[in-house]
Amino acid sequence: MAKSSRPDRKKNDRRSDRKREPSEYEDVTLAIDRVTRVVKGGRRMRFRAVVVLGNKKGKVGLGTGKATEVQTSIQKAQRDAKRHMIIVPMNGSTIPHEVNIKHKAAKLRLMPASKGTGIIAGGPLRVILDLAGVKDALAKRFGTGNKLVNAQAAMKALSMLRGSRAAVAADSAPVAVSGAASVANKSAADLGIHIPSGPNLPIKEVKMNEQDKKQMGEGPRG
Repeated sequence: MAKSSRPDRKKNDRRSDRKREPSEYEDVTLAIDRVTRVVKGGRRMRFRAVVVLGNKKGKVGLGTGKATEVQTSIQKAQRDAKRHMIIVPMNGSTIPHEVNIKHKAAKLRLMPASKGTGIIAGGPLRVILDLAGVKDALAKRFGTGNKLVNAQAAMKALSMLRGSRAAVAADSAPVAVSGAASVANKSAADLGIHIPSGPNLPIKEVKMNEQDKKQMGEGPRG
């Protein structure tokens, strides 16, 4: 029997000695459903997990996973949620503006709220807003009660947010062209344009005859 070069090394000590650091993300399992797929030999039953992952600091993600075991499907959903995370813009403790969205059979309305209002929402929308770090918001759900569809609609609504109102107003405001103003303030000599000097020519007054006045009065034809 061959001897190891490290006799003090234990079997599988890498996993046992490694300490897992606490993750900055919190996850909530929204739903675990049993789904079936019809194949040639019959039906295959699996479990589908819907998981929301967030750090309560503006990052949140939604993921789904399917497997023959519940725990495996939850782990797949967690990895999927981590790959599809979005950054939610905040205006203090609330969202920057109102959002109305329709996704499949779900209709959602998100509205900002004053400080201290809390999250006035229900179902998956409340969980997603909480994990995203939103503390004050008003929401209303219309349509289906399917948790996965409502969660997808909530993520789509949060991805439509565009910064605070001040930032949105600054982005939509016309930008002043500083180069044009500086050119307008310069003289012809600064721009390298030579204007020949000479005596001022008299201005000759031109009078219109009756035919020209008649043509102008008729206007363009066609």
